[in-house]
Amino acid sequence: MHVVHVLVRVRPEAVESFRRATIDNARSSLEEPGIVRFDVSQRADDPTRFVLVEVYRTKDDPPRHRQTPHYAAWRDAVEPMMAEARAKVEYVNVYPDDNAWE
Repeated sequence: MHVVHVLVRVRPEAVESFRRATIDNARSSLEEPGIVRFDVSQRADDPTRFVLVEVYRTKDDPPRHRQTPHYAAWRDAVEPMMAEARAKVEYVNVYPDDNAWE
């Protein structure tokens, strides 16, 4: 499994709009065959900060995800909401074993 954490900080007035757009994108993303999980979390002590935890079957799946219409719609919708550029960190799965994700 290939795990991506996307770190996001949005403008305070955009928090609810960002949440809605991101949940819509996450729901659509879970329909992609290469995506195992797509979690959206908001920091408890700073509601303008989010982390998206995306779990893909292979390292080749994130580029395919970024080619989907729902991703493009999300990217374009949230761009003006950003307080700073998104950051991503990529990981490889350690535990549970990849087969346990099924």
